[in-house]
Order: sequence, then C-alpha cells, then structure tokens
Amino acid sequence: MNNQKVVLTLIDGPTLLIEIGGLRLLTDPAFDPPQSYDSAGATIIKQAGPPVTPDKLGKIDAVLLSHDQHLDNLDRSGRAFLPTVKRVLTTIAGAGRLGGNAEGLAPWQSTMFPLPDGRVLTVTGTPARHGPVGAEVKTGDVIGFVLSVDGEAGIYISGDTVWFSGVAEVAERFNIRLAVLFTGAARPRGPFHTTMNTNDAIEAATVFKDANIVAIHNHGWAHFVESQEDVVKAFTWVGIESRFQSLQSMIPAEFEL
Repeated sequence: MNNQKVVLTLIDGPTLLIEIGGLRLLTDPAFDPPQSYDSAGATIIKQAGPPVTPDKLGKIDAVLLSHDQHLDNLDRSGRAFLPTVKRVLTTIAGAGRLGGNAEGLAPWQSTMFPLPDGRVLTVTGTPARHGPVGAEVKTGDVIGFVLSVDGEAGIYISGDTVWFSGVAEVAERFNIRLAVLFTGAARPRGPFHTTMNTNDAIEAATVFKDANIVAIHNHGWAHFVESQEDVVKAFTWVGIESRFQSLQSMIPAEFEL
C-alpha cells in the first residue's frame, strides 16, 4: 500500500480545500460576508465571513456539496461560484435544482476522477441525515463523501449529518484514515441538533478507529451551540485527543493516509 499525502486548508465554516493526487476539491462553498437571511420562515445569522474570496483560491477541479438548500452550506456567493468549476457533486435532488455542471450521487454511488499520474480518485456518496429521524421532510436530502485513490485508504467527509447507522456503515465499508466531521450541534429551528454534537463526534471517532479526526463547520453562525473548543474538550475527556487535529483558517495541514 502506498501512502497518499493529503493537504487540507480550512477556508471558513464548511468550506474546506482538499488537495489530493494533484486535484483540488472544495467542500460546501460559502463566501458571503456576515448578514441575516430569511430561510424557510426562520432567520439565520451569519456572524463571520471568510478570509478570502473564491477568485483567490486558484483553480478548483470540483465541488463536493453536501446539499444546496441551506445558506450556511451554499450561500449566494457560493452559488455564483459553482459554474466556474468543471464538476459539482451533490445530492440527486440538488443536482436537479442546480442543473448545469451538477451531478447527483445516491448513497454508495461512485464517480471517478483521473489523476495526473495515471491513478484514479474515486468519490463515493455516503448516507447522511440532517437531524433526528423524520427530519428529512423538513431539512431535505443531504450527502457525505468518501475519497479514495486506487481503492486505498480513504477520507470521509460527513457533510451535514448527525450520528446514525448510516455513518457507522461507512466505517464498515471503507478503510477510513481521515474523517472530516461537520460539527457545531446546529440548532437553527428547534430543540434538536442537525449536525454532529460532541457525542456524535466521539461515536464517529470510535467507529473510524484508525482515522485522524478533523472537525469543521462549528463557528460563524448563531445557530451553532457547540464550538471547536467543545469538541477538543470532549476528545480530551475520553482520552483520544491525540487523534484530533484542529485546522486554522488558511493554514494548510498535511496528512498521510
């Protein structure tokens, strides 16, 4: 097995630059400045903006979009950015709404990217549930992703999901060595969380037992009730802090799979 180097650069919120095998991939693009939005009858408040605009990132080969229906994952600037990349991978419903270069993936469906050195990056959609059982009719479809070069150890990107059996199944199907968890315990509309809380993150770390863990999408919006510091404290309390790495905005972090 050949070690694969991966570089992660957190832009802000859910927006993460992933450099692997000569490709540059971007998760959930959100580039608006701080403001309030009316979203499905609720007001959501963005408290912080990203340190760069999309044009400063250089060429992006593809966007991995957890879902298109919520502004904290795809805001107005992010939506305007999508046509500048060749491929946008997202939910089947989201691809239908977005059109153009958007491609829908069902859970466990895969697509491929040829790499400059002749290898192949496979991107597989993974199950995600944006809240408690039954929330789907309110929150809509979401998806996560697994990235793997030539079938070797992979990267899991949870997207906006809570812990549930679908996440555990990812661990059963794939050898995950780096897990990017969308945390923050978001509560935009009620007394329940729609992204992972600290307990969920610990559950994920337990099943992805050989993986380094990264947490993103847990600051910058008023509806997050848990911070990055809360995740760090939780991992420290259960004694697995050595597996957790915090990302600093715009500072690349290198990992080996």
